[in-house]
Parts: sequence; structure tokens; C-alpha cells
Amino acid sequence: MEEVLIISNYYPPEKGAAANRIEQLALKLHQHNYNVSVVCPLGNYPKGELFPEYKGKFSVTENRDNITVKRLWIYPSVSKNILVRIVSILSFSLSLFFYLLFKKTPQKVVVQSPPLLLSFISVLVLSLKNKKIILNVSDLWPLAAIELEALKEGSFSHKISLFFERYIYRKANLVLGQSNEIVMHVKTITPQKECYLYRNYPDHQVAEMELKTIENQPVKIFYAGLLGVAQGVLELCDKIDLSHLNIELHLFGDGAEKNQIEALILAQKEPKIFFHGMMERKALHDTLKTFDIAIVPLKTRIYGSVPSKIFEYGALGFPILYFGGGEGETIVSENKLGWVAKVEDFADLNEKLSEISELTRSDLAVMKQRVFDTAQKAFDLDNQVKDLIAKKVF
Repeated sequence: MEEVLIISNYYPPEKGAAANRIEQLALKLHQHNYNVSVVCPLGNYPKGELFPEYKGKFSVTENRDNITVKRLWIYPSVSKNILVRIVSILSFSLSLFFYLLFKKTPQKVVVQSPPLLLSFISVLVLSLKNKKIILNVSDLWPLAAIELEALKEGSFSHKISLFFERYIYRKANLVLGQSNEIVMHVKTITPQKECYLYRNYPDHQVAEMELKTIENQPVKIFYAGLLGVAQGVLELCDKIDLSHLNIELHLFGDGAEKNQIEALILAQKEPKIFFHGMMERKALHDTLKTFDIAIVPLKTRIYGSVPSKIFEYGALGFPILYFGGGEGETIVSENKLGWVAKVEDFADLNEKLSEISELTRSDLAVMKQRVFDTAQKAFDLDNQVKDLIAKKVF
């Protein structure tokens, strides 16, 4: 049985798309007879504090669904103070550096990027040990940071980040990119690099659609995920107009904008936006069975980014209202998964909401089944992994 190590900054019981994505890769490789282990920080995301089961511990080794998970020390924080955040990043970086340097690791290692510093450290040590490095790139940093105005172009931090980025692309044996844009970007830096498209497909293992369309109910649109700056959910709540529409917006998740979103909802004259907090993935999916449409927003068009929520909720049968630009628009349009509103254009978004409000319950039921059937064929994680194994990626 071949061994594969996965290095990630996130892993369940942490929440969110990044943790789910890495767990699904680990489980799928295990199903294909790989002995899989994961190295990650002690669980702390998204609140930025250690989960109770990890408090007071320097490292933990555990078994989750036949995956050996090694959790290393971190000083967790989601503080807005840049110095505190740097200390947090460096804490796990140092733990990871010494672990990879002195511990025996498998010959094949999947390194998740971003975060750039962690992927840089991983690639640096693994290349010195002559390991096969499979770099899994889910977002283009520092390019995305510039587009989100989290980093100033030409600054010292930007130049350092560019150095890290170029280093990991050049030193990796091959690169997996979650979008065609990522693959193209990597090729501009290392034209001869072996690159493969690896979409963030889910593995729900649902043979039949389980969604229900209930009569005499408003259209229930939901957002489930991180409530951070990149998603722009606060601005979404502030600028959408549901006042005369047969629509409710339901929010699930946690993140930096949570308190502001809650305050905005409390100030509503006519409650049409509802906040439910963070839920476990299975409990969330059970709750959503009577909902109708998933909204997938981004604050701005981010080159290379394709939100995994398109695949996650499309595979359950939810029509998608996409509001993020880029390659995601093409995926939603070509697969006829729902509606595309121009990114940052709230007039266009409100126009699409007006169209949605006119749908009958019968219309929604037909759409859900069609989206489910399409996603079952187009977003198949097992076939994707089988294809990469056949190409000797892993």
C-alpha cells in the first residue's frame, strides 16, 4: 500500500470549504488503497482559539476515518493586529519546519497552498529530502491578496510573497490547480511544469436527490460558509432589495463580519434576512433540505478562484445564484446550474432576484432535479481521482 502525506492548514473538525476539501481528498485516496496521513495545526478555525479537546496540548496524533492526523502546536488568532497574526502564522510554521526536518515522511507529499509561508516551508524541506511534491493550489497568492486590497502591490510583503510563490511552483514536481486560470498562471512562471486541473468536487454519496419543495412558502435562498471580507456577505445583506419579493435570505456560518451582519439583521424593518450561526456539515445539509437556492458571492472578481460551493451545493440539487465573476460564471452558465449576476453589480443581482421571486414551486422542483442530475455526471470526485491516479499523479 503506497503512502501519501498531506500538509494542510485546515482539517476537520475545523469548519469550512478548505477543511472539507482536504478531508475529501484524503478519504478518496484511502478508498483507492493509499495509506494517507495528514499534518495540520491543532484545531482552531474559524474562531481563532483552540477547540476544547486540544487545549493545553503541544501535539496530538489521532485517527479520523482511517486517516492518521498529526496536529502540531499553533498560537491561534484571528486578531486584526498584524503583529499578533504574524506570531500565529510563525508558530505553526516553526512546528511544521522541525516536524518535516526530523520526522520520517512518505516519499509522496501533497502540499496545500495557500497559505504561502506554510507551503514555502514545506516545499523547502521536502525538496532537500528529495520527496515527490504534489502542490495543490486552490487560490493564487499574492495575486488574490492584491485584488482584495489585503496587500499593496510593490510592497516588501508583496515582493516576499512573489518569491515564495515562484519558489514553490518551480520546486514542486507537479501542480494541481482548482481552476484553468490557476493552471495557466503556473505555466506563465514555469512553462514546462506538469500541471493538472483538480476541481474541488464534493463526495456526498447521495444516489437520489433529497431536497423537498414545500408549497405556500417563500423562495428560500441561503448562503453557508465563511463570513469574511472576500465573500462580501455584509455588503450583500446591505444592498439586496427583498422588500417586495417573495424571497427570504438565510445565512449560516462564522467569520470576521459576523457581528456586523447580526447588527444589520436586527435593524431590519421587515425581517427577510435570517442568521443561523455555524452548524456541523451533516446537520447543515439536513436543515437545508427544505431550502431552494444557494447564493455564491465574492466581493470582487478574484483571478483563479472558483468557489467550491458551486460544486458542493449543485451536487445536492440546489440551483446556484452566482455573484462572483471569473471562471465560476462559465461553470454555472455552461452547466445550466442557475443564474449569474455580474460581480459587484447589485442592480443586476436585484434584477435576478426579481426573476427568481416569480418562480412557482413546481418550477423550483424541476430545476432542483435537473441541477442534481447534471452535477452527478459533471462533478464526480471519484472519476477525477481515478484519472489522476491513472496518470501517476499520486
